[in-house]
Amino acid sequence: MQKYAESGAKVFAISTDNGPSQKAFSESLGLSFPLLSDFVDRHVSEEYGVFIPKFAIANRVTFVIDQEGKISFIESGGDALKMVGAPDACSRLAHKKTG
Repeated sequence: MQKYAESGAKVFAISTDNGPSQKAFSESLGLSFPLLSDFVDRHVSEEYGVFIPKFAIANRVTFVIDQEGKISFIESGGDALKMVGAPDACSRLAHKKTG
């Protein structure tokens, strides 16, 4: 989280879980960033191309979005859970902004 803060990035998560489930999940892990729900219509998941209709869930993906709203980095699969490359991507954005 320190890397994100240093780069000026804002961190939040979106899932297809309902609000109460997200609250319990966040509290159990002591998360310091907001969890947003795409439970009702799955619109965000569909727009980002991560919705899996067969299971009515979203695939786990990390997106780094620049200040113009453009996706500059995508991480999926197991790396999305570990967020291996996202801190570096955020740092690159911070350098691009100041450069």
